[in-house]
Amino acid sequence: MKADLLDVSTHFQFGENWAQYSELVDERRIADAIDSVRTLVGDLKGKTFLDIGSGSGIFSLAALRLGASEVLAIDLDETSVATTRRLLAKEDKARWRAEKMSVFDLPDQAKRSFDVVYSWGVLHHTGDMWRAVDAASRMVADKGLLAIALYERTPLCGAWTVEKRVYRKLPSLAQKLVRWSYMTAWGAGMLVKGYNPWRRLREGHERGMDVSRDAHDWLGGYPYESTQPEEVGVFLKDRGFTRLKLMQWPVRLGGLLGSGCTEYVFVKDR
Repeated sequence: MKADLLDVSTHFQFGENWAQYSELVDERRIADAIDSVRTLVGDLKGKTFLDIGSGSGIFSLAALRLGASEVLAIDLDETSVATTRRLLAKEDKARWRAEKMSVFDLPDQAKRSFDVVYSWGVLHHTGDMWRAVDAASRMVADKGLLAIALYERTPLCGAWTVEKRVYRKLPSLAQKLVRWSYMTAWGAGMLVKGYNPWRRLREGHERGMDVSRDAHDWLGGYPYESTQPEEVGVFLKDRGFTRLKLMQWPVRLGGLLGSGCTEYVFVKDR
């Protein structure tokens, strides 16, 4: 099964989604992305930054705005790489590169380490999450930081895996109908909790994201794996890391509306 999942042809087309999202990027969304990166990894002035699964490139841009001396943005999707390059085009070209590369090939192709390795909501879509986490961890310099976000496991993760496998193959109109149904349920849930879903749709989401684009990403995000903090902690402790931060996503309604990403920051001790 892993071999099939590693075949890019089985993957959801994340690049198309990120290209559409990039048209929404403005200074407010960039500021939100900067706040998100700063909250996780702090000051980046003079530090090297590796963005694994750059998507639109907004977090690579955030790293540059936070003073990173060098940013390497990689993505397996050519459309994402092109979108990242467009978003970073006005930045100092001596400080960044965007390349088509798999996380699995990084240790052999990059041939160096970074002060901060960042991968938000990506490694669980690679088809072999633990090998991807291992590869990312091998790119961290001594005393450097590994900042990752992985889907929190819910009782319904198995059902969501099936849904994603089906959704990615649906024609565009059918995807829109599924997305409309999902967004309706999401909006009802927001109202029950006392939030205004229309305001959230209009103003965007945390980290500078967009609710509609996030929904498409969630519904189609295949391959899909999930985990729990205890598993991540043990896995990285065995590789010489100590956890500095944990921002856990609370499982809601047993995962009925999906899962969210738990954020982790680890420091490499050895």
